[in-house]
Amino acid sequence: MSQVIVDDLSALVEVLIEDGYQVIGPTKSDSAIQLAELTDAGQLPAGWGVETGPGYYRLRRRDDDAIFAHSAGPQSWKTFLHPSRRKLWSTDGNGSFRPADEEAPRYALLGVRGCDLAAIGKLRDVLGGGRHPDGSFQARHQSLFVVAVNCTEPGEVCFCVSMGTGPAAGPGADLTLTEMTGHFLVEAGTDAGHDLLARIEHRDASVADTNAVSAAMDAAAQQMGRAMPEVDLRALLAGSRESSHWADVAERCLTCGNCTMVCPTCFCTTTEDVTDLTGDHAERWQRWSSCFELDFSSVHGGSVRSSGESRYRQWITHKLGTWHDQFGASGCVGCGRCIAWCPVGIDLTEEVGRLAESADV
Repeated sequence: MSQVIVDDLSALVEVLIEDGYQVIGPTKSDSAIQLAELTDAGQLPAGWGVETGPGYYRLRRRDDDAIFAHSAGPQSWKTFLHPSRRKLWSTDGNGSFRPADEEAPRYALLGVRGCDLAAIGKLRDVLGGGRHPDGSFQARHQSLFVVAVNCTEPGEVCFCVSMGTGPAAGPGADLTLTEMTGHFLVEAGTDAGHDLLARIEHRDASVADTNAVSAAMDAAAQQMGRAMPEVDLRALLAGSRESSHWADVAERCLTCGNCTMVCPTCFCTTTEDVTDLTGDHAERWQRWSSCFELDFSSVHGGSVRSSGESRYRQWITHKLGTWHDQFGASGCVGCGRCIAWCPVGIDLTEEVGRLAESADV
């Protein structure tokens, strides 16, 4: 479909709710831009931007009413597609067994940037593909409606250009928005998006509008706050297993797991069995896990990766290297969350750059 202009997002949100979707989008909450359910477009964070850096994230007031002029916050859309904790089954003392009665919500995700759209695609391949797909993820993903947003103002820790995921949102969205002064340029990417767009008021975009969007995308691509070194990352990580640099990182890393929790593609889980005080009722729950946890690699006799050095190496080597062997692509989308939300300010792009320097590649 050709590109059109929509003056505001009120009708879009209303139609999605009418169609039975639970609309999730960015909101201003607790000194951050957080993802939450929207009941009207007025809850979107108009006029708010962010400043980010290694270990740093602050909201700031803008001079305009831009809604999507802020980079990635502490959450990713993974929170809704791959919940941090969910019940798997329960049982009672009489031996009865009950699988969790989980009803998949119909989500409409509003404001998905290019990096996060790519992350959803990677989760689809990891959790929704293969011989043993995750049924919970599949159900949530199959009923999904995605409204992507082209990113015109990258943040200080963004490096999506390096990873080929932005700033323009790639394929996979039902609708793609580009925020302009006072209105939005919208393009439908699926039949569902085309049908919804036909139900809200719009007008044809002019050549000047489409040219302005192209120029904004070109400018954004030149404004990345970070860049990954232009080397073969897969080969670099494979050849850096014995690098002395890992010890340097370990002196700073707290192995807190913040980077894996905020990462939009980290998918590892573990299970926990819990009982009531009488022991007559038991439940099994799935929760997010992290390769920074000491018992993540535990086998009979202890943990395979007992040092912080080995755990950080495992995370970055899998994310940028062996993910290719498993899933055919990198596991990083360049959103920069791991940099902003690391409490000691470890910068992924800097660490890889130092590895590249020491390897002389």
